[in-house]
Amino acid sequence: MKKKRKNLITVAIDSPAAAGAGTQAKYIANEYKLLYLDTGKIYRFIGKLRLNNKNNFNYKFVREQIKKINLEKLKDKSLISNEIAISASIIAKDYKIRKIIKKFQLECAYNPPKKFFGSVLDGRDITSVIMKNAMFKFYITANIKIRARRRYLEFKKLNKKIDYKFVLKSLRKRDYLDKNRKFSPLKKTKDSILINTSKLSKKACFIKIKSIMDKKIKI
Repeated sequence: MKKKRKNLITVAIDSPAAAGAGTQAKYIANEYKLLYLDTGKIYRFIGKLRLNNKNNFNYKFVREQIKKINLEKLKDKSLISNEIAISASIIAKDYKIRKIIKKFQLECAYNPPKKFFGSVLDGRDITSVIMKNAMFKFYITANIKIRARRRYLEFKKLNKKIDYKFVLKSLRKRDYLDKNRKFSPLKKTKDSILINTSKLSKKACFIKIKSIMDKKIKI
């Protein structure tokens, strides 16, 4: 990695699936002019490649794909599917793949383009592994039934025929895989600020986060 840029606003967010972390990260990025990276989308992107390239999916292939990756490719709407989410959870357990992806994440976190004042990354191991020394560290969560409802409505908006109970079951499985993998499991670090979005609107949640950030930035 190139030499880290100095005086960056760095924000690290960890959360279980569908807790609203992505929405808050986008709000933060817009408010403070930060580069936003949804790190889970990288794993989903590689997870999709795994499903589509079963015969030649190996570490060399992953390295080549990461070199060609850009933020536009991560906006692919097909990455939201349950099949790809499960595939992403499987490859996320692979230490070598995590190491390959980590380089790209660090570059985004500490060397964003000059037009950005810093970066905000959300995922499963951002506060604990990728950005241990971030200026701000948040752990965003919500009740699993509320998260399942949110994800179900996301699918409905995309006109996908899916059952709420199936979404709930998939989220439970995803949570288990994320929290129990050997390398970089999802966990709340001691220095992360807990934000529970179960009873908060998107706007109320952001107001809470913004007040925390503004106090420190003004100092």
